[in-house]
Amino acid sequence: MAHDFQVVVDSADPHVLADWWAETLGWTVEPTDEDFIREMIAKGYAAEAETRTHRGSLVWKAGAGIRHPDSPPEGPPKRILFQEVPEAKTVKNRVHLDVWVGADNVEATLEKLKSRGAEFLWRGRQGPHSWVTMADPEGNEFCIS
Repeated sequence: MAHDFQVVVDSADPHVLADWWAETLGWTVEPTDEDFIREMIAKGYAAEAETRTHRGSLVWKAGAGIRHPDSPPEGPPKRILFQEVPEAKTVKNRVHLDVWVGADNVEATLEKLKSRGAEFLWRGRQGPHSWVTMADPEGNEFCIS
């Protein structure tokens, strides 16, 4: 049996990084449910310290998700979750995203992402395939091709 999954990215500021990746991929940041958050606090299941305000909305401090625009409304979503961790990134990723932008769009995408805070790391090639390895604003590696 095949299984669905989501990718989870550790981050210092999950909401800011989710915004960055949503714009990069053309995905949507998952909406917050402020009434639910307040209800969980009122019932004692959560504390105010577990929340913050981001872009004018009350959100859970510990995480933010983004969804693919074709993600089904029912069932498991096509999703990337960004979760808050206390430590900074210190070593190379063991898993990374490959973002397919099309060969004709690589250079323009490279420049656009650099202007938004990404860092160029190196160029790679294997046979006829080439890619550019970059790091997002928190240092997580990804490739564009």
